[in-house]
Formats: sequence, structure tokens, C-alpha cells
Amino acid sequence: MPLPPIAITMGEPSGIGGELTLSAWRARRRTGPAFIVLDCPERLAALARRLGIEAPIREATPETAADIFPDALPVLPSPLAAPVEPGRPTTAQARAAIASIEQATKLAAAGRVAALVTNPVYKRSLYDAGFAYPGQTEFVGALTDPAAQPIMLLAGPQLRVAPLTTHVPLTEAIAAVSVEKIVRLGAGLAQALAQDFGCAPARIAVAGLNPHAGEEGKMGREEVDVIGPAVAALRAAGVAATGPFSPDSMFHASARAAYDAALCMYHDQALIPLKTLDFQSGVNVTLGLPVVRTSPDHGTAFDIAGKGLADPSSFLAALDLAAEIARRRAT
Repeated sequence: MPLPPIAITMGEPSGIGGELTLSAWRARRRTGPAFIVLDCPERLAALARRLGIEAPIREATPETAADIFPDALPVLPSPLAAPVEPGRPTTAQARAAIASIEQATKLAAAGRVAALVTNPVYKRSLYDAGFAYPGQTEFVGALTDPAAQPIMLLAGPQLRVAPLTTHVPLTEAIAAVSVEKIVRLGAGLAQALAQDFGCAPARIAVAGLNPHAGEEGKMGREEVDVIGPAVAALRAAGVAATGPFSPDSMFHASARAAYDAALCMYHDQALIPLKTLDFQSGVNVTLGLPVVRTSPDHGTAFDIAGKGLADPSSFLAALDLAAEIARRRAT
């Protein structure tokens, strides 16, 4: 049976999300995967005219989107309170972006769409609009399974990384390093990699926190007292975990060949190598949830919004990976 369409969220309307969506439809309208956009039809039509992109817009439902997709961009209307000016976010627009994420997630939970791909959002506007979550990962998790602890995986052709903490100050991230957190993330990561990527058993390389992985306690005790015992506990539980490794030498080509994903101690330790290696094709994947959710691994790019300069490569990679994971789960 063919998969239902993938739901695409609005994202921050004054950013590059709409442009990415239009470009993705042009690139995939004949080959798929089919998708439906939860956005304002008038906004998308005006943006297409502004950018000179030939993209007919047609209102649709998840059930009609696949038939429409080869000839027009299917849109499930999600209204905006006012016209959008590129590069100028507002609180009202943020509320519309939140509503789009919520509706897309509910469609995925109901099985009416195969997955959701979330366009980039602007967190300051989200917070001003009352958004109570660190990011879209946590919001989608709360909507689908409040008891779940979603895992943020950044995946590219050359590297997969999962940070122990995400969007918190570095001082808080260091304080949060614990045996319990590492074991929980490592076990969940191994299970999700097997389910969604076919990595069974998944090989997980665990990064150290300090330079040179602490040099046996000479430059910090976290590797000796926390990270090393956590790796041992993971191995005792049947997870193919190794480490802790020196963070400055675990991301070169031959080192990457020895693992399926790196478990890193904080956000930048994970994202700097991923974005260096796979900036144009990196994808943010939320693991450990009953729905499939991916997102391009970049922001709203206000400086180029509305200028026809946005590169859709990461968005297309997110779309293709969402379809791949959804197909794997359906078998």
C-alpha cells in the first residue's frame, strides 16, 4: 500500500520555510514523496509570484493530496492574521506557526499523514506567543506521548550525532552530565537506530566531556566517575557502546567508520562536526516517538528570506528521510 502524504508545517512565515516548500514541490512533484502543506494558500501563492516559481496552489486534505500533488501544491489551509513581510517576524505569525505544528502532529498521530517535516521556526517569537517548550522536538513529544523522552538526532550522509542536552547554557549542560542520562539516551538511541535506520546492533561512540577525554582524570573527573561507568552500564545492558573518546579525534573519517552514531555531551560538541561535514544535507530527526518527524538542520535565514536564495537541500533530505523512516516502520 502507498504511504499517506507527508505533512509540511508552515514554520516561521517571514523566514525561508515557504520558499523551501515551493522549491521542494518543484523538485519532487513527479517522483515524490507526496506531501501536503499546512499553510496559508494566499501567502504561498503570493510568495511563488514574488519568486517567479511556477507552483499552482490547490486546497486539499490528506486523503486528496496524493492525486493533486503531480499538478499542484496541496495545501491544507492554516490561516494567518495579517500579510507577511520577509525577515520581519511577529507574535501573531508565531501563533500560526504553533497551530500548524500542532495540527500536523495530530494528523500524524491519527495516521492520516505518514510523517511530518517541520519548517524552521523563530524561537523568540514563539516564546513571546506563549510557547512553553525548548523547541519543536519537545513540543511534538508532548503532543504525542507526554511520558516519552524524545531524542534529537542530527543525521547526514557522513555522520549521525545525538546530544545529551539540547538548547541549554553550557554551564547547565555540563552540570546535567550523569550516568542516568547517558544510559537512558544511549539505550533509546540504540533502539531507535535499529527501528528507523536498520542499524542492528547499533554501534554508539560516546564522547568525553573534557579535552582528551580527561586524560584519565588529570583534566577532569567526569570521564572516570560518570561517562565511563555509563558506557559500562550500556554494554552490560547489551548496547554496543564504546568510549569515552576524545572529542577532538572521534569525527575524522576512519574514526566515523567504527560507529553508527556519536552520543555527545552537549549541543555544540555534536552539531559543529555534523554541520561542518553535512551542512547542506543534515537533518534533525526526533527519535523515540510514535510519529515520524524530521526537520531541515538550519534556521529561518531572515537575511535571505523572500530573495530566492534559499538552498532546499536540507529540506529535501528531511523530506526523503521522513519517507524512508515511515516506510521502514510500515513494514
